[in-house]
Amino acid sequence: MRFDHAGVATEDAEGLAFLFEDLFGCGIVHEERFRDLRVVFLELENGYFELLEPREEGTISRYLENHGAGLHHLALETDDIEAALENAAEVGVDLIDEEPRPGAWGHDVAFLHPKSTGGVLIEFVEH
Repeated sequence: MRFDHAGVATEDAEGLAFLFEDLFGCGIVHEERFRDLRVVFLELENGYFELLEPREEGTISRYLENHGAGLHHLALETDDIEAALENAAEVGVDLIDEEPRPGAWGHDVAFLHPKSTGGVLIEFVEH
C-alpha cells in the first residue's frame, strides 16, 4: 500500500486551497461536485490533499458540526481493494464499507471504522 491522500474537512475549500498553494506550492488538479459535497484535490510530490466542503446536509457537514475543520481521513492506495478489505476484516478491523463503492475520480473506495484503527478514519483507494 502507498499513501494516496489526506482528506481535510473545511467550510471553505477554495480559501484553504489558496492557502495550501501558497504554503506548500501545490495546486488544484481535480475538482468534483457530488449532491452534498464539493471535493478539491491538490497535488503534492507524493500524494494529495483532498479538501471536503459540504454543499448541503450530509456526512461532512455533520463531521464539521461535531469536530470542526481539520483532518477527516487518511487514504491508502491499494492494487486490490477487495483483498485489502478481506485482510482488514481478518485482523479484526470493523469495516464501514464491506464492498468497494465509487469515489472521486472514478476510483473504488472503502472505509475502515476509526474505532478499530486508533481513532483514524482510513480509506482504501483503488485507482
